[in-house]
Amino acid sequence: MSTDLKIDYIELPASDFDAVQAFYEAVFDWRFEDYGEEYRAFSDGKLDGGFYRSDKVSSTDNGASLVIFLAEDLEAVQQAVIRAGGRIIKPIFEFPGGRRFHFADPHGNELAVWSKTGV
Repeated sequence: MSTDLKIDYIELPASDFDAVQAFYEAVFDWRFEDYGEEYRAFSDGKLDGGFYRSDKVSSTDNGASLVIFLAEDLEAVQQAVIRAGGRIIKPIFEFPGGRRFHFADPHGNELAVWSKTGV
């Protein structure tokens, strides 16, 4: 399968890089690298991205795209999000083909986690 034209990098806003780094390290085991005071990059081993300094937040309420993680144990990830300081926006709910929840990271960015039905 070609790697051409696949999503390769994602960027999110953050005002407190240390807080978002601690959160994503704890929940998703991301690794980080600083690029000055205005940018902090991350890698999850498959996808790379970064946080740029901003007071704005990424939220579906303001029309932003929604980043969605796939997880085998949805309840365990939801608890990890809460323990790491995230806020649950939409608790676990069902939809055709799976279940998911939405959360806000320490900066307020909205993301989601889903699992397939019957897995």
